[in-house]
Amino acid sequence: MIQHPNPDYPHWDTITTRWMDNDMYGHVNNVQYYSFFDTVVTAWLVRHGGLDPANGEVIGLCVESQCTYSAPLSFPGEVLAGLRVGHVGRTSVRYEIVLHAAGSDQPAASGHFVHVYVDRLSRRPTAIPGSLRDALSALVPSGGRQRPVSSAASG
Repeated sequence: MIQHPNPDYPHWDTITTRWMDNDMYGHVNNVQYYSFFDTVVTAWLVRHGGLDPANGEVIGLCVESQCTYSAPLSFPGEVLAGLRVGHVGRTSVRYEIVLHAAGSDQPAASGHFVHVYVDRLSRRPTAIPGSLRDALSALVPSGGRQRPVSSAASG
C-alpha cells in the first residue's frame, strides 16, 4: 500500500518522473502536471471503473481542467497522486487530484478535471453507466465534504 499524506483522497497512485518531464529550469514542466492528473484518473477508471478506452460504448471527454502549482517536482523522482470525486452528475464527473513529491507532506500541485461521458459514436452526452457510477462511490471521501454519488444528481 502506498503511504499517502492526505486521507481526504481515497485513492493514491505512484507516478515515476521521466527525464523528458524536466524543462530547462531543472524541474518538471507545468504541462506534465496535467499529464499526471490524466494518468491517475484514467488508470483508476481502467482498473476499477470498467473503462475500456479502445472499445467501450461510453467514453469520458475532458471539458474542464485546472491546476494550482505549489512546489516543484523533478526527475529523478516519484510523484504520489491522490484522487477523489468532487461531484457526480447524470453525465459528468469532477475529479479532484493532489500531487506530492514522494516523502513530502506538502502538495506540489492540486486541481481538478471534469469528464462528460458521451456515446463513442455520436459524441452526445449520455448517462454514466451504473457500474461506473457504483465504482465512483469509492472515490468520495468519508468525511462527507463531497456530494454523495447519486443517480438523481443533475448534470
